[in-house]
Amino acid sequence: MPPREKGAPDQIRPKHLGDYVSVMSKSVFQSGMSWDIVESKWESTTEAFHNWDMKKIAKMGEPDVERLTKDTRVIRNRRKLSAIIHNAGVMIELDKEYGTFKKYLRSFDDYYALEKDLRKQFKFLGEMGTYVFLYVVREAVPDYHEWQAARAKK
Repeated sequence: MPPREKGAPDQIRPKHLGDYVSVMSKSVFQSGMSWDIVESKWESTTEAFHNWDMKKIAKMGEPDVERLTKDTRVIRNRRKLSAIIHNAGVMIELDKEYGTFKKYLRSFDDYYALEKDLRKQFKFLGEMGTYVFLYVVREAVPDYHEWQAARAKK
């Protein structure tokens, strides 16, 4: 079943870096949970992460993570909350290095090389999370059934 049919978010056309970190963060939070749970807390999560304002997220630190682990409006997984801040920082660096984050994503010759690099640089981004992230931001991904078959062969 394609990602949308499994409950993944709708595809978007990212307009700024905050759109990318928002989509990636949904994939991070979804790991091990249903999309319904993530969606039910998404408005509060967006508020907690300053409406995905990258400058503000970059200034967040351990006291913010500590505060969020006590906030019942968000998913209170300390490692995932920390990962969001880390991932935003990496995204800012890649955006600077490549001119735009989109140019970074398109600097790879194939999907699997990009997937490998994303998983290396970003925390809590597994195979499925990477696939969904790229699918939602409208980057080239393999056909879902082919991708599933390729994963099964590993």
